[in-house]
Amino acid sequence: MQRVVFLVPFLVVGSLWTLQMDPVLGKSPVTTLENFDFEQFSGRWYEVAVVSTCPQYMQRKKSDPVIVALELKHVHSQHNFTMTSSTFKNGTCRETLTVINLTSTPGRFFHHVARFGADVDCFVVDTNYNEYALMLQLSTEKPSGNKTTIVKLYSRTTSVSPLVLGKFKALIRLHGISEDTAIMNQHKGECFPGDQMKEAAANHQVFVPESSK
Repeated sequence: MQRVVFLVPFLVVGSLWTLQMDPVLGKSPVTTLENFDFEQFSGRWYEVAVVSTCPQYMQRKKSDPVIVALELKHVHSQHNFTMTSSTFKNGTCRETLTVINLTSTPGRFFHHVARFGADVDCFVVDTNYNEYALMLQLSTEKPSGNKTTIVKLYSRTTSVSPLVLGKFKALIRLHGISEDTAIMNQHKGECFPGDQMKEAAANHQVFVPESSK
């Protein structure tokens, strides 16, 4: 199998954020997990569900709702970490490397997406480190000023329990987004650097319970 690696352009934005206001939206920051520990948070995650207020983003996700594997690594001497996302399409392993700034607030990260001219503020709203993580991303495109909210569900495996899925939907509702619009990604195989693709096992699917009325 062929492996393709993409490097995402990253704009270094000075040193650590020291402002007590949200650098993207200019309001009080989202409450992150108390006593957040990045070392426990680092490692391998799977993006199993996502929802966004951006129609174009949702359209792209709906066209190929595949689980993305994420590898988070931190170099102790630096004020940032790398996030390597990998998935495959049409038998090709696609890997993207993003460099993300740590901030003065534990559980809060920042990066700039040059392709869209967007500043992105990321928050770990909740996690138990060994099972799931609820992620909130707030971005502002420049110079248009368009704002986008993205809620993501990370899992240490390619499936989640009904309880965790309920937490994800509650966070969606908290931000005024309909839970019915959430995209549940499907596991289509493993994509490890240097390894061949593996077909998805039948028991490695995201659990989606029936919607309660």
